[in-house]
Amino acid sequence: MRDGALKAAQAALAAEHAAVYGYGVAGGRVAAGRRAEATAAHHAHRARRDALVRTVRGLGGEPVASDPAYALPFAVPGPAAAVRLAAALEDRVADVYSDLVRAAEGPLRREAADALREAAVRAVRWRGSGVPFPGLAERAADGSREDGADARIGSDAKGRTGTTR
Repeated sequence: MRDGALKAAQAALAAEHAAVYGYGVAGGRVAAGRRAEATAAHHAHRARRDALVRTVRGLGGEPVASDPAYALPFAVPGPAAAVRLAAALEDRVADVYSDLVRAAEGPLRREAADALREAAVRAVRWRGSGVPFPGLAERAADGSREDGADARIGSDAKGRTGTTR
């Protein structure tokens, strides 16, 4: 269980690194009326990222480092695309936290479930609607997101989120 929890925690940490980066992009392009929401989400992801660094160390691992930059799933030229990006970031974070919920026990499972719920709520706020089974894209009828985005947005073959390598 510990190795599975460590691997899932590392994936969640990588997703949080990507979310912090992504909100740096989205936050600079959202309409002024939603800028506070983007800022709050950015701070929430930074806090989760910092907590996961401690969690990974507590599980005996070396926390995965942030990449210098991340490939975005699509161009973000203005406010509408920034909102779509924020929803996609939250979907990705919910996906990896669902894996951590499955792999963890006790307090870590509770923290992962709380993080999944928070990401799902933020995604609904950004998108304006929910998705079936947040964090469990495989439970959707066709495995895709309601907004047409692939459930693996920002992932490469190694499970890291959106690296530019």
